Amino acid sequence: MCETTSSALPRAVISRSALAAAASAAVRAGGRTADLRRDAWGHGVLSVAQAVAAAGADRVLVDSQGEVDALRPEGIDAVTSGAADLDPHLLYGLPDDAGTSTLQPVMRLTGRILSTKRLREGDAVSYGYTYRAPADTTVALVTGGYAQGIVRALGNQAHVDVEGIARPIVGRVAMDVCVIDLEGHDVASGTEVTYFGGTGSAASALSRWAQITAMSVAELVTVAGAHAARGWEA
Repeated sequence: MCETTSSALPRAVISRSALAAAASAAVRAGGRTADLRRDAWGHGVLSVAQAVAAAGADRVLVDSQGEVDALRPEGIDAVTSGAADLDPHLLYGLPDDAGTSTLQPVMRLTGRILSTKRLREGDAVSYGYTYRAPADTTVALVTGGYAQGIVRALGNQAHVDVEGIARPIVGRVAMDVCVIDLEGHDVASGTEVTYFGGTGSAASALSRWAQITAMSVAELVTVAGAHAARGWEA
C-alpha cells in the first residue's frame, strides 16, 4: 500500500443549505450573539457570520481584532469579549450532550481512498498489529490521520461511510492516514470516504467519537475543521 504526506488532507465540506437552516434554527431558538471563535468551530468565520447575520443575529463573538475589522465591511458587528447566547449545537448542526440532533450537520469531514489491498485471514495492518483480519477481506488506505483530528483512539472502534455503507476503521490510526476494512468489497482508488456529517451512515458519527475519545463534540469538530482543506456543497 502506498504512503502519503500531510499535504493529502481530508476535506471539511460545508453545506450551504445546512448552514442556512441551522443558523435560522439557532436564531429562532433565542439569543442574539453567535460563537464564532476558533474560526467558527472550524467552519469558517466569514461564511458562518454571513449566515447568522442573514438569519437575524445581532453580533458574533470572534477571537481577534483582525476578525472584527474583516467583518466590518460585511456590515457584521463582531466583538472579542462577552458571552455568546445562540446554541452552538444548533448553529453547527451538532449532536447535543445526549447524542441527538434535529438538524443536518453543517460540516462533512471526508477523506479519499489512496489504495486497496487484499488481506488473508490472520493478516495484520498498521503499527503494532492491533488488528488481524478475521477472514479474507480487502482494506483501503485513506487520507486523514491523527494530525488532522482523526484521533488515534478511533482505531478498531469507529466507522466511516463508503458509498452509503458503514465500514470500520481498523488498526492504529497513523499521522496522516488510516486503514478501513471494505469487508471484501472492491472500491476504486479516489473514492470519497465520510468520517462524520452528511446524510449517510456517518451523519451522527461525532457522538460515537465523543464516547470513544472522551473529547467533546465541540473539540472534535473544531480540531478536524482546522486541519482540513475546506470545500463547499449545496
